[in-house]
Amino acid sequence: MTNSWRKETDMERKRILLVEDNEDLLRGLMTRLKANGYEVLAARDGVQATTMVRRENPDLVILDLGLPGGDGFMMMKRWRGLSTFAAPIIVLTARDAASSRAASIEAGAVAFFQKPVENRQLLAAVSMALAKPETLAPSY
Repeated sequence: MTNSWRKETDMERKRILLVEDNEDLLRGLMTRLKANGYEVLAARDGVQATTMVRRENPDLVILDLGLPGGDGFMMMKRWRGLSTFAAPIIVLTARDAASSRAASIEAGAVAFFQKPVENRQLLAAVSMALAKPETLAPSY
């Protein structure tokens, strides 16, 4: 059954691809997202993330910029070139916000957060991006 035939309900779980190479942060974010009703897929490097984007077609991606196997900017550019990829991307990084925020938004991210991030802020951005990605303010 395709998405066009499937009726969207509150019970339908949105799939989030979490791309993070820090194992502790990855586990913590996965736990928090799952506790809020999301299905969570995980990738620990750029190669694995690109494979999962192609194979799993997530509803949203939370992306670290500093990754083994390709940096996050390269990943966003590659994914935006895929005809099947339309998921909003939220950047979550330890990189300096002054230099990375504008570049992330320009590369296609709908929101930018510097680590560490408050869970409620990230969850609010996830909820808004899944509801209407085009209305999410990029000033996070």
